Amino acid sequence: MAETTAAEVMAELAELEDSKTREVNERHGDDHGVNLSRLRALAKRLKTQQELARRLWETDDTAARLLAILICRPKAFERDELDVMVREARTPKVHDWLTNYVVKKNPHSEELRLAWSADPDPVVASAGWALTTERVTKKPEGLDLAGLLDIIEAEMKDAPDRLQWAMNHCLAQIGIEHAEHRARAIDIGERLEVLKDYPTSPGCTSPFAPVWITEMVRRQHDD
Repeated sequence: MAETTAAEVMAELAELEDSKTREVNERHGDDHGVNLSRLRALAKRLKTQQELARRLWETDDTAARLLAILICRPKAFERDELDVMVREARTPKVHDWLTNYVVKKNPHSEELRLAWSADPDPVVASAGWALTTERVTKKPEGLDLAGLLDIIEAEMKDAPDRLQWAMNHCLAQIGIEHAEHRARAIDIGERLEVLKDYPTSPGCTSPFAPVWITEMVRRQHDD
């Protein structure tokens, strides 16, 4: 197959643009109108193309950046490159995918986790917390879980939305995965009441940490 250019891909993304999809996405802060299953199908066809991914990222177009994340080689990025990218990721979906699909698989993820968690930009800090949550779940050795709970207890209540959400997820995972910290995690959640009244669809688990922890632990015991 002849090499696909960024311009050809941008033209194809423009054809996939749908006004209803854009309307729904914009409610969540994502300024694009491409159906994600179509985007994934396009990524599957393009396969991994690191240079094309870099070109698409440079367009600053949300759909193009999401596609770039799907066709890039996560391990190929340098630490500083990812630091710039996370600061450029304007929309929630790009930020979320970049953290989950790229940074988590990159050899510099631990360095970035430590640097970002303490970053003054709350959106960058939320990426640091997302990486911490991943470690809480998959590789907790060496993490100071009690210390993390101290920070959450002191800072989560007044944190900006995205950072608050990421801290809350970390709080829930500590409670779910680590029985010795469960009572304290539930207690912090109950006292801070973060996301207590968050609207939850039927059949979905509330993001309010005490409910979330209790429900997931119950499911583990039922399995």
